Amino acid sequence: MPVPEPYGSELQDWRRSFGDPLADAIPSHITLIPPTEVKDGEDGQYAQVREHLESVAAQFPPFRVHLRGTATFMPVSPVVFVALSEGISACERLSMAIRTGPLSLELSFPYHPHVTVAHYLSDEAMKTAFKTLAGYEAVFDVHAFSLYEHGDDGFWRRERDFKLTAEGEFMTARPGGEARLKAAQRLAGGDAPPPNGPSR
Repeated sequence: MPVPEPYGSELQDWRRSFGDPLADAIPSHITLIPPTEVKDGEDGQYAQVREHLESVAAQFPPFRVHLRGTATFMPVSPVVFVALSEGISACERLSMAIRTGPLSLELSFPYHPHVTVAHYLSDEAMKTAFKTLAGYEAVFDVHAFSLYEHGDDGFWRRERDFKLTAEGEFMTARPGGEARLKAAQRLAGGDAPPPNGPSR
């Protein structure tokens, strides 16, 4: 799910500034399903996946996402990310619906929507990313999710969008979203530092 402009490029620029070599190869996004190999050809699996995604999109109305502050998956995984304080439940439901049919799979870890800003960097760089974006905020409405393809050059490219077309009001975040955000931040070894970075 692409992070719209100007926030997408802004977070990509920050990721680049922290020294993450993947900053240019991975557009800012909220993952709904992990990288999954899909075969093309006679069995038509790729066509089935596109039809499946169109069907899922038709079942969901647009919803609002509020990005707020940083958290980390360390020590389980060396990732610093910008967290969601609104839109968590909608992302979870969308992810569950996508992980059916031709994209049915078991996750290695519980699904947790986020926007990665540092991955596999030095401890110092990870701390810098965590502190710099601790006060970051962005609010936007999600009207579609996208299919990305991983090129031979290592770059992820947005191949097709799937519009959320179900009727209805914006989905609201699941009660307790703020508590979940604080819990994730505590995984980093304490509450997030006071806001001292960029914000919107």
